[in-house]
Amino acid sequence: MYHVPYFKTIEQTRVIQFMREHPFVTIVGTDATGSCVASHVPVLIEERDNKLFLSGHFMRKQEHTIAFEKNPEVLAIFNGPNCYVSAQWYDPQNVASTWNYMTVHGRGRIRFLDEQALLQFLDKLTNHFEGRKDSPASMSAMDPQYVHQMAKAIVAFELELVEVEHVFKLSQNKPEAVRENIIAHLEKGDASAQAVAKAMRHIL
Repeated sequence: MYHVPYFKTIEQTRVIQFMREHPFVTIVGTDATGSCVASHVPVLIEERDNKLFLSGHFMRKQEHTIAFEKNPEVLAIFNGPNCYVSAQWYDPQNVASTWNYMTVHGRGRIRFLDEQALLQFLDKLTNHFEGRKDSPASMSAMDPQYVHQMAKAIVAFELELVEVEHVFKLSQNKPEAVRENIIAHLEKGDASAQAVAKAMRHIL
């Protein structure tokens, strides 16, 4: 991640909002040999005592789980919409095309939790994404024996973020008229391009 002032926001609440809107993260670390390992999981985000925590779960006995048990220092990556931005939409046009995107990196240490905490987390996770506690897909509606068997194969974790960085690269370094032209073209594109256009309008 590179640091350019005009691709940042001074609003920490906006960064956390972005993280909540994109909860399917990539968690990266290293194994005992120094090789990179990664996994992709949904997480819940919680603020406690002015600290930021992620919670999630992994399947047991996987290369990333084994690696994180031995080296808990990890990087969580939140990715948002991204798309190509053509220099045809610039004025003047004799400059390079680029790629607009939004991402947040969170560094911290993973702590694995016990089975009781896992069950509590799974209940909280399901209710969060179902949107209601009385959903037929809620943990309370499942066969307890099935839940117990499922829980044997996975482990919950909590990750305290000690550093959070972001890049919201949305053509902030371009004149307003050029940005408006970029937005107009992106609004005619695919879903990702339209999402970038919407984000650009939000900070215009």
